[in-house]
Amino acid sequence: MAMKKYRVGLVGVGAVGTEMIRMLKERKFPMRGQVQVFASRERDEQILGETYHVLPATEHSFDGLDIVLFAGKTDVAIQLKDACVKAGAKMIDNSRAFRQDPEVPLVVPQVNAEDLDWNKGVIANPNCTTAIMLEAVAPLHKAKGLRRLVAATYQAASGAGAPGLAELEQQIHDYAVGRPLTVKAFQHQLMYNLIPHIDKFDEANWYTLEELKMRNEARKMLHLPDLHLSCTCVRVPIARAHSESLNLEFENDITPAEAREILTGAEGVRVVDDPLNGGYPMPLDATGGYDVLAGRIRQDISRDDRKGLEMFVSGDQLLRGAALNAVEIAEHLIKRGLV
Repeated sequence: MAMKKYRVGLVGVGAVGTEMIRMLKERKFPMRGQVQVFASRERDEQILGETYHVLPATEHSFDGLDIVLFAGKTDVAIQLKDACVKAGAKMIDNSRAFRQDPEVPLVVPQVNAEDLDWNKGVIANPNCTTAIMLEAVAPLHKAKGLRRLVAATYQAASGAGAPGLAELEQQIHDYAVGRPLTVKAFQHQLMYNLIPHIDKFDEANWYTLEELKMRNEARKMLHLPDLHLSCTCVRVPIARAHSESLNLEFENDITPAEAREILTGAEGVRVVDDPLNGGYPMPLDATGGYDVLAGRIRQDISRDDRKGLEMFVSGDQLLRGAALNAVEIAEHLIKRGLV
């Protein structure tokens, strides 16, 4: 029997949208014909060496489509949601528009694929830092019961989009030739610097929205509404892939050896934990890869018990944190007979 094929649409043709097309091709997603691409205006566009006839994204764009990946702005997703659902297409949205909507599942398939079963036509992609974190944390939680998590993130310039990466590269070039540095995409110079400020500050508690997203999304996806989670999100002067330092507290005892064994058997995770020989997660090694790299796994020596671990992870935020995750959601919708 021939495999069923699906008509796929894409709203948005920026960095994430381009990676979504790459993932559909690379993973041989069962598509009927070419992805139908929508954006703000009609035009022909070269994407990954192929010409796409881009159509305007309107409320009449989705008839006949089975799955639509949204890689555009939050307001566009909100504006077009009802039209997409009415057309009978499954909407997989990468924006923050619906992540905390109780009617919308927020999914990383390796973490909570079962939540796809109650979707009502819309599925949300989590924030990239949340996706990278939970890929490694969820298997440990399922085995030992997570109680508390304290994180520090080290987020690449490209996490702020193409303008952020371009500004870092321009600063490096200008510094090398002795020109003044331009600061526009970020609040401060990023080259030779770290910026502990991503997204707006919540003046009620002085956490940033990026930091609060990690807490709120982790609570929803792990089904732990009272999970104690605190983090500090930092922009760092590297091109691509986010890293995170995680301090974990569990209900039950856990040793580093147990954690390595659990993570070695976890889909979407690659253990890189040979510190004496320079084996530990680094963004350079995570760039372009599907897996989250996990290492520097050690007992938390600030505790008198064996319920605490320290761990470092790195993952490609454009793939694991966005495009790859969206395509995997589509694959799991098919696998579960939901589309």
